[in-house]
Amino acid sequence: MIGFFGSLLRRNVRPNFRPNFQPNFRKVPIAPVLDQWLEREREQLPLWVPVGIGSGIGVWQVAGDSALFPMLIISASIALLGFAIGFHQRIARVLGVAALSLLLGFAAISVKSAIVAAPVLQKVWTGSLYGRIDKIEYVGARDVVRVELATKESQGLPPKVRLNLTHDQIGKLSLNVGTIIQVRARLMPPNGPILPGSYDFARRAWFQQIGATGRALGPVVVYGATGSSSRMPDIRNSLTRHIISAMPQGTGEIGAALVTGDQANIDPQDAQAMRDSGMAHLLSISGLHVTAVVGFLFLLASRAIALFPVVALRYPVPLLAGGFAALGAVAYTLLAGAEVPTVRSCIAALLVLLALAIGREALTLRLVAAGAIIVLLFWPEAMAGPSFQLSFAAVATIVILHESRWMKRWTERRDETWMARAMRGGVALIVTGLAIEVILAPITLYHFHRTGMYSAFANVLAIPLTTFVIMPAQAAALMLDIVGVGGPAWWIAGQGINTILALAHSVSRLPGAVTMMPAMPVWAFVMMIFGGLWFGLLKSRICIAGLLPVAIGFGAMLSAPRPDILVTADGKHVALSGQDGRVTLLRGRTGDYIRDMMLESMGALVDPIDIEQWPDANCSPDICVIQIRNGNRIWSLMATRTVYPIPELEMAAACRRADIVVSDRRLPASCQPQWLKADRNMLSESGGLAFYLANGVVHSVEDESANRPWANAARIYPQESQ
Repeated sequence: MIGFFGSLLRRNVRPNFRPNFQPNFRKVPIAPVLDQWLEREREQLPLWVPVGIGSGIGVWQVAGDSALFPMLIISASIALLGFAIGFHQRIARVLGVAALSLLLGFAAISVKSAIVAAPVLQKVWTGSLYGRIDKIEYVGARDVVRVELATKESQGLPPKVRLNLTHDQIGKLSLNVGTIIQVRARLMPPNGPILPGSYDFARRAWFQQIGATGRALGPVVVYGATGSSSRMPDIRNSLTRHIISAMPQGTGEIGAALVTGDQANIDPQDAQAMRDSGMAHLLSISGLHVTAVVGFLFLLASRAIALFPVVALRYPVPLLAGGFAALGAVAYTLLAGAEVPTVRSCIAALLVLLALAIGREALTLRLVAAGAIIVLLFWPEAMAGPSFQLSFAAVATIVILHESRWMKRWTERRDETWMARAMRGGVALIVTGLAIEVILAPITLYHFHRTGMYSAFANVLAIPLTTFVIMPAQAAALMLDIVGVGGPAWWIAGQGINTILALAHSVSRLPGAVTMMPAMPVWAFVMMIFGGLWFGLLKSRICIAGLLPVAIGFGAMLSAPRPDILVTADGKHVALSGQDGRVTLLRGRTGDYIRDMMLESMGALVDPIDIEQWPDANCSPDICVIQIRNGNRIWSLMATRTVYPIPELEMAAACRRADIVVSDRRLPASCQPQWLKADRNMLSESGGLAFYLANGVVHSVEDESANRPWANAARIYPQESQ
């Protein structure tokens, strides 16, 4: 596809038909200038095709199917402008490809959403259900077993539901993919964001066709098994349990994640340390792991084929070794669960192997663009997730950096000592890590509101240790386990993981190791992405202009206001941010998930203080009245804390004295605050709220997701069960 668009953009054939209304653009001074510039950039133009496709997907992510008519008008206008100019002009062909790319991206995500559309549970449901296990996951960190069940239509439930089972409920039963079980359960619709800008599980569930989630309420009964078309999920689970049991205590969970991609068993503190140190990417089966597997198999196959002259002299060894490595990459992808990041890395590896087999350059920006186009067309929903953005941004950064003249001069082979060569390689690795960190920081802050500051230096040690010590030791251990002598290799892998964990905890505890920021505006994030693409994908001096939108977006990110008040969608939880950066929560017994989500949305690293210690807070067991000083004004917030009724006259009088009233119950019509009444009735429509008192603005979840198909199906409930 890159070749097709590239040939289209390079064509110089004059069309036989030119419309009468075509203006004479040759007399316009800017036309020759644009064509000369595009001529200099002709090799870079095809790289913008995935950008156009991604832009079309992005429009759908914001506006949904309601943007179809505006998209048709915009694309048609762009195409007609190119047609009017005349397709013998390069600028006209660029406009035509841009219009086609936008429509292609919008159509890809629209069609994918329509294909995966499935019934979604509309309200909380409790009862007995039965179904076939399609997926099973052992979540060791929470001591539960998570299963996806295919149900029958006669039960009045969505075709696919996800359940959490405890080990006590399972007992000694053997659960595998294809097993039919019956269990009493409590189900609820997939949860949307509890706060503006927070994680949207309903979106993920929509594209995975999960119509309900919940937990079992009683013991599991097994009725039999239908068999499974693939034994890979059971093999994956068995391999995960084997690795955990074979490796030294405390290391098997991460060891399993490196091989099978199963992160559910990792200790939460270790997982957080890996994230804060910038090494969490090691836990997700992606480019690093697939590259290590493919490289090992390619080297192994080429050396093995070379031992047989009859084959090596008749057939191209790189082609045979590449085919063997490709089969291994596909098998490893299936073993790791075939998640989108793994599939994406597998596609990239296959393209690299194809380039090597036909004698082309192995890693170029065109190869990255081709991989992006494949993913965007077949998995367009992945573009909105951090995994897609982080991985392609990292790979593109590496390629762009190492294609630069000064980096080529620095890394070129020369006659020098091994120590000088090692130092030169170390400097190149550090510079590459720093460049990646600079590029990925805005993406990480946008999605997670936090980023590690020392990840470049931590990864200088962690990546080689993982690639050249831990994963080879694990591969050797698995092969040696066939004859029962894999213990020493498992010990070596365990020591490597212990080193990584020690490094992660040490780095995450350094002063300033973690930076947190409140949610940045979407437009600021888009400007930084567009500016980065402009700077990286163009070769002429005009690429410097891309730094302007980057600077504007970066400034908006740094100046993004911290919300003064956060209210969850159920009205139970309220967070307040003071001008000194401190945060307090309305309820002391807030769950870890809700608390962490609120602190991230506030961009706060400090632990929340008790509401009773908050300045200007007057709280009883049933209600809190808080005076919030913001600028020259004092705002009054009243929030209920219990379900016990308050006399209506007293409630009405208290409401009149308050600017904002928050409650998880339905308040009477006589409760009329001066600004906003966020009770159960309102919150059921708006979702979670974020208040910015300086501007008198309130943002809601509904504002962000009103046009998304999963938002119309999902209902907001407390998320601890998910």
